[in-house]
Amino acid sequence: ELVAAMAASSGPVAVDAERASGYRYSQRAYLVQLRRAGAGTALIDPIALPGLSQLGAALADAEWILHAASQDLPCLSELGLHPRTLFDTELAGRLLGVERVALGTMVEQHLGLRLEKGHSAADWSTRPLPHDWLVYAALDVELLIELREILAGLLTAAGKSEWARQEFEAVRLAPAPAPRENPWRRTSGIHKLRDRRQLAAVRELWQARDSYAAQRDVAPGRLLPDTAVIEAARALPKRAGELAALSVFGGPRQRRQLDRWFGAIERARALPEDELPTVTGGSGDGMPPASRWRERDPEAAARLAACREAVNLLAETHTVLAQNLLASDVIRRLCWEPPAQVDEQAVRERLIELGARPRQIELATAALTAALCVA
Repeated sequence: ELVAAMAASSGPVAVDAERASGYRYSQRAYLVQLRRAGAGTALIDPIALPGLSQLGAALADAEWILHAASQDLPCLSELGLHPRTLFDTELAGRLLGVERVALGTMVEQHLGLRLEKGHSAADWSTRPLPHDWLVYAALDVELLIELREILAGLLTAAGKSEWARQEFEAVRLAPAPAPRENPWRRTSGIHKLRDRRQLAAVRELWQARDSYAAQRDVAPGRLLPDTAVIEAARALPKRAGELAALSVFGGPRQRRQLDRWFGAIERARALPEDELPTVTGGSGDGMPPASRWRERDPEAAARLAACREAVNLLAETHTVLAQNLLASDVIRRLCWEPPAQVDEQAVRERLIELGARPRQIELATAALTAALCVA
C-alpha cells in the first residue's frame, strides 16, 4: 500500500534514516522515514522489511530531500534505496554561509517552528520503539519539503543554484570511503604514548576489540573504552592478574573477557623489534599530518598557510563556509605536491585530478595560483 501511495504521489520526497551509532558496530538503518505530498508520512522498520527496492523504484522520478545526506545514503543504499536526484538541506545551508546547520536550527530560522528534539543519540535498534521516539523521527521529515523550497529560493537569489547542483550530485555519487589505514592510531589518548611496544599493545587491543565488536554487533567503545586500552598499553602488565588490577578491567564484564585482552598484550610483547609500529604514523601516501609540515617541509607549510588564507578570503567574499568552497584535503594535497610549473592551467588540472568540482575550480584557481607563487 505504501509503495502504491508513493508511486501515485508527485513532487519531491523527504527522506531520513536513524542508525544506532554508539550502540551497534554496524551502521545499518534501524528506521526509515519518508514524506511525500499525497502519501503523507511513513515510518518503516528496515529490520522487519530489509528489502525496499520496490519502494525505491516507486520513487525513481522524485527528487529526494535529505538533511546531511552523506550520513544516510550508505545505509539507505543497503536497503535498495538510491536517489536519482538529491537536495541536501544541510549542505544548502553551508553553501549559503550558515554556520549553524542543524535541522532544528534551520527549521526555526526559516519556518519559525521549533522541532521537538531529544532522541538523536538514542539506541534505535531498540524494539519496540517508544511512541515518543517515533514522533521525534516523523518530525525529521515533516518540514523538509517546505525547508527545501525556501533554501532553493535563497540559492537562486545568491546565484548558487548550479554550484549547489554540483555539490548535491557529488554527494549522491560519492563512493564508499576507503578503509582507514591504521585505524587503531585514532584511539583517543594515543598521543600520550611514545614507546613503540606500548603502541603495539594499543594496536593488538584495538584489533581484538574490533573483531569482538563486529562479532557481537556492539559499538567497540561499549566493550572496552579507549581509556582502558591506553591504560593497559601504558602498564604493559606481565600477568593477567596485573591487568585485572587496573581500574577498568576489574569489573565482572571485563573479567569474563580477561583472556582476550591479556592475549592481545602478550602478542604485543612477543613482537620482534622490526615489527613494532613507528611512533608517528604517516598517511600512507607520504603526506604527514599538517601539524608536522613545518619540521618536515617548511616550504610546503608556507604554501599551505598562503592557500588557506586565500580560500578563507574567497569564502568570505562568496558567503560560503571555507570547507564547502574547497575541501581541506584538496588544499593540503595541492600544497604538499604542487604542479612542477605553477600557472593557472597547471593548478586547474591538479584540482581536477584531486576531485574538485567545476564551480570550485572556477572560483579558486586564480587565488590558489597566486598563493602558491607568493609562498
